[in-house]
Amino acid sequence: MAKTGLVYHPAYLEHDMGAGHPESPNRLRAIMQQLEQSGTLAQVTRIEPRKAEEKWITQVHTPSYVAWLNRHAPTSGRVSLDPDTSMSPGSLNAAYLAAGGALAGVDAIMAGQVDQVFCAVRPPGHHAEAGRAMGFCFYNNVAIAARYVQKKYGLSRVLIVDWDVHHGNGTQHSFEDDPSVLFFSTHQYPHYPGSGWMTERGKGDGEGFTINVPMEAGEGDEEYQAVFLKSLVPAADAFKPEFVIISSGFDAHKDDPLASMGLTEAGYADLTGIVAGIAKRHAKGRILSSLEGGYNLTALAASVDTHIQALLHA
Repeated sequence: MAKTGLVYHPAYLEHDMGAGHPESPNRLRAIMQQLEQSGTLAQVTRIEPRKAEEKWITQVHTPSYVAWLNRHAPTSGRVSLDPDTSMSPGSLNAAYLAAGGALAGVDAIMAGQVDQVFCAVRPPGHHAEAGRAMGFCFYNNVAIAARYVQKKYGLSRVLIVDWDVHHGNGTQHSFEDDPSVLFFSTHQYPHYPGSGWMTERGKGDGEGFTINVPMEAGEGDEEYQAVFLKSLVPAADAFKPEFVIISSGFDAHKDDPLASMGLTEAGYADLTGIVAGIAKRHAKGRILSSLEGGYNLTALAASVDTHIQALLHA
């Protein structure tokens, strides 16, 4: 059985965008309750996050954006960042701990304490651009982690697999001209944020290192598995990543209220197995998986549990 770590902190619950907002603290409450009830929590190694240092955040985000967030963080009420995203008094601390949770996960993997890590963090990150928050996201947790892996540990090739139902525009833009990061995304199309067509393949030296696979509404386990085997596996085997990161959104689940895809818990387990195979062949099994979307609480919690179990048995 692989050694799997779990990043979590109660401060993630202090980020609150208001009653009725789909990206609510109840998402993590549901996940942690499920992991405890199923016994999975007893099988993982707990990893304490830290606040991400700004020198790592600014590998991806502009210093002016980081400074703007710090200036506008409220002590009461909420500050709107985009039509879907706002800051409450606990939001910015949670955002620093979410990015820092990914960094702590990388550290635990590179120190050999665990083989892989699941980061049960919020706010999520993959829509966050270099200079703006959007789509529930503040700091791009996976992009910051990818640069950290490269700059701190000297690994040259990082694979990011984004199976969230929404395209990871922020992650794509972070690396679209960079051949050292292979970005692979499946997402419902057309759907928010409107990017991610198959012709978006990267720019300059990074051309060919961005792979977008738009999915049609209703496609599920079989279609996703076929795409991963046909498109991801050959590209990853040619790229030979030294570290693998998953933007783990669980909103492509058939029961999710914000999308129209058909994945099941078993489907997520299959995708996890495919990615774990890539990591075993090329990256010494090293996988950092970080929570993105997923808004049906029951489906989210069950899918995360199944995903962690698949990592444990990879």
